[in-house]
Parts: sequence; structure tokens; C-alpha cells
Amino acid sequence: MVKALIFDCDGVLADTERYGHLPAFNQTFAEFGLPVRWDEQEYGRKLAIGGGKERMSSLLTPQFVAAAALPPDPAGQAEAVAAWHRRKTEIYTAMVAAGDLPARPGIARIAEQAHAAGWLLAVASTSAEPSVRAVLEHAVGPDRARDFTVLAGDIVPRKKPAPDIYLLALDRLGLAPHDAVVVEDSHNGLAAAVAAGIACVVTVNDYTAGEDFTGAAFVVDSLGEPDAAPVTVLANDSPASPGAYVTLADLAAVLAEKDRR
Repeated sequence: MVKALIFDCDGVLADTERYGHLPAFNQTFAEFGLPVRWDEQEYGRKLAIGGGKERMSSLLTPQFVAAAALPPDPAGQAEAVAAWHRRKTEIYTAMVAAGDLPARPGIARIAEQAHAAGWLLAVASTSAEPSVRAVLEHAVGPDRARDFTVLAGDIVPRKKPAPDIYLLALDRLGLAPHDAVVVEDSHNGLAAAVAAGIACVVTVNDYTAGEDFTGAAFVVDSLGEPDAAPVTVLANDSPASPGAYVTLADLAAVLAEKDRR
């Protein structure tokens, strides 16, 4: 049976939010002379909004529009946001290429094991496609990255927690929901996977550790590595038994249970 492993990008492939996206947003705001800087707490709240352009658009209160001397019409404001986001993507992609955002533990290992076992590989993210591809290549290497189906950015009308991106992933891969497992890091991502009918494993990060992950197959602090400290299993509602690190067998156990339901 063909199986698929589908990764979210930000917070899953690499610790991108605090050390990548946040400084890239703030550098963009500075370059455009915008009267805003997000600190870590404010940015943590902005993460509830799916998509970088959407987070930037949340700034467009009447007071901000006036303070930033933005066009009064929605079309003009949309053009401004698009320009900010293009520049932010350039800054962020350069940071990834420079190696400033190391991959999270276990990503390359699990991807290699899945590929060797004949699993399909994909990334499904609301981030801009150039950013996603840059992170993916850095996380798994350019050769393995070519084996991934990449679905990112504005490719679907509704972003997470809507299931659209994962429904599209299933369609592109030609698989049923019980043939795939998703690796996510946030409540919104988990909700999107569950709504699409796909089993979901969660690897938390500092921004998402306190979120509600009811419905996840299991929740860990990372996928882990054989030569590193053991992972912490925060919750487990599956037949998988993650040990010191998460294995492909653990993900296969999640799939097997989903297939029986």
C-alpha cells in the first residue's frame, strides 16, 4: 500500500518562527518605515493567523493606515501588503540560505527512511512557496527535496485551520486520508489535518507547547535523533510507542490504526 508523509513547514522542518520569520517581518517593517515592531509575545499572538500576508494585513486598522500614510482604498492597501510580503520573503529566504535556521531533529532522518520505504513525501504550508522550498532544501538536502510535492502559499482559498491544503495534498498525491500521516506543530495545523481526515502527529515548539492538541495521534517535543537526548512524549492516543526518538514504525502504527477505523 502506498503511504505518504506530509510535513508542515514552519516550526516542523525548522525553528523558523522566532529566529526567521519574526526578524524578517521586523526588518521589513523598518525598511518600509512602518510604525510597528513585533516582540516575541505579540508575534506569538499573530501566529493564530494563517499566512504572512494575512498577519501583515491584520495591521491595517484606520489608525495604522493613517500613521503609515497608506492608500485609503483596499486595493492600494493590498498592493502595499503584497510589496511588504515580497520583501519579507526575500529577507527570510536569504536567512535560510545562510544556514541561520537549523533543521529540527529527526526531519532528515525520517524523510530518508520514508523515501527508502516507498512512501510519498510532501510539504503543505501556508507560507510563501519560495520560503518553504528554501527551508525544505536546507532541512533534507537538495537531492531529497526534489522528491517532495510542495504545496504552499496561496494555492488554496482558505488557510489552516481550514482543511483545504491537506485535501489538495491528498488529491495531488492520489491518496485517501487513511493513507497519509501529517506532522504538525500547532493547533491550527492539527485542526486542518483532522478536518481533512488525516492522522496527525504533533511536534511542539516554544510558541505552540501550550496549545490544545486533542485529536493528535501523539504529541512529542521533537522527532529526536538516536545520538541525542530522548524525546519527551507529551500525549499519546495511538498504538505507537515512541522511545528515545520517533521512528517510521511509529508513524506506520498511526497509519495502521487510522486504516482500521
